[in-house]
Parts: sequence; structure tokens; C-alpha cells
Amino acid sequence: MTYQHLWQRLTPLYDINEAQAIIRMVLEEEFHLSFADILIGKVNELSQDETTKLAEIVCRLAASEPVQYVLGRENFAGRTFHVESGVLIPRPETEMLVQWIEEDYNTPVCGLLPPAPLQILDIGTGSGCIAITLALDILNSSVAAWDISGDALLIARDNALRLGAKVNFQLQDALSIEATDRCWDIIVSNPPYICEKECEAMAENVLQHEPHTALFVPNDDPLRFYTAIAKLGKKTLTKGGTLYFETNPLYIKEVKTMLKDLGYTMIQLRKDQYDKQRFVKATLL
Repeated sequence: MTYQHLWQRLTPLYDINEAQAIIRMVLEEEFHLSFADILIGKVNELSQDETTKLAEIVCRLAASEPVQYVLGRENFAGRTFHVESGVLIPRPETEMLVQWIEEDYNTPVCGLLPPAPLQILDIGTGSGCIAITLALDILNSSVAAWDISGDALLIARDNALRLGAKVNFQLQDALSIEATDRCWDIIVSNPPYICEKECEAMAENVLQHEPHTALFVPNDDPLRFYTAIAKLGKKTLTKGGTLYFETNPLYIKEVKTMLKDLGYTMIQLRKDQYDKQRFVKATLL
């Protein structure tokens, strides 16, 4: 079993560069082989048990399972999160959303902390990557996180415990939110935003393995979650509170218009690393 043989198993699914990168990731992270080790053929020096394990991993990869699920982890904002098929794989784009929030709120005025903890709500938390990162990185914050999936909440709670973050996780459907007397300074969400008609252009490993409830919205209602969350914000955001969204670039202008119509102000758009308008920030005065 050689490095070349391994990555060639993946070329029906990925181009050569991506196939090689995936195999290198597996060999480096799971079997502690450096790239130099790989090049000089140390893959052939693995033990029998390691060789069996590697073969099982490659079979899963060749069946289009994402490498993050196969390894059970993904890095996000400098930390490692456990992931499995019940949650979306954290993306670099979402790191940029978190960075925007931290830029806005993590610099104490005149060196002083806020007089009361900053109340933050993450809706559709998945692996907990947004909520946990904000809880650990934003000074004097109190973070809650909602998800409709009990399985996702178990994964998120495990990540929070392992990383030492205090987050209040709750089972909650963003589309049927009961009346609440809680007030939030920040509501952040990366909700489902891919229209069903777009699935034809998506990679097989995403379609077959990542949870559809966290990905898709009906073709005739692409703003379903944004509108529900924005209406919740109208009732529960503090004066001057802020809403942050990750969006589908195809519908970001519609999201902006919807927020304006609901009375949000100071609406800002920001691009992702691919130069696509991806993020929205809106304030309730």
C-alpha cells in the first residue's frame, strides 16, 4: 500500500491535488507520519493493525464520506471540534463571521469590561463551534445555543465540556419559538440557506453525509429562517442589540431588504474569502 495507491483511490471523487491533500491529512493526523515520512515510503512500515485501520479509512473516503467525519474532528478558530454526521462540518467562512463579532465586542471601552455579561444567542448551533468560540473568546459573556436536533446538541455539549466553555444548550426550533422574556445583546445564526434546486451542483460527499435539515430550505422560501430569527430579534434584542447572519450570497440582498423592512438599521454586508457577499450585520435601535 503506497501513498500513490491511496490517493488514486480517491480520484473518482476528487481532483489529484485534493485527493493527495486528504490522504496526507489522514497519514499525518491519524498515523503521525510527516510529509517527508510519506515521501520516503514509511506508509509501508505501518503495523498490521495500523494498515487495517488505514484501509478502512480509505474505504470510507472512497465511498464519499468527508474526511472530517472519518477522522471525527475539524479545526475551527484555532480549536479542534468533534464532528460526525449529525452536524455540519465547520467551515472557514463561518470563522470569518465569528471574527466579525469578536472585532465588534471583544475590545473593552477604555480598558473596562461591560458592567454586565454580554448576552449572546447562537441559533442552529450544530457542533457548537460558534457558541463555544464566542464563549471562550469574548470577555464577560453569557452564551446560549439552540438547535432542533438532539443529536447535534449532544455533540455540541461534548465539545463545550472538552474545550472548557460554558454554554447553555437548549433544544429549540427556530421556526416555532415560544414566548420568552430573555433579552439578548447579540443573536448570531448560520441557518439552513441552500435552496433545494441548488443541490444538483453540490458535491456528493456533502449531499450524502451532511444533515439536510441544516442545509436546505424550500425553493419558494429561501429566507424562511432569516425572517423567523429577525422577528425574534425584534422582540428579544436589547436596545442597540445586533443580529449577525451567514447567508447564501444569491439571496443576501433580499435578506438586507427584509431586515430594513422590519426596522433594523446600520445594516452592513461583508464578503467571504472568495469575494462573495456572505455575511450580514444589523442593529436594532
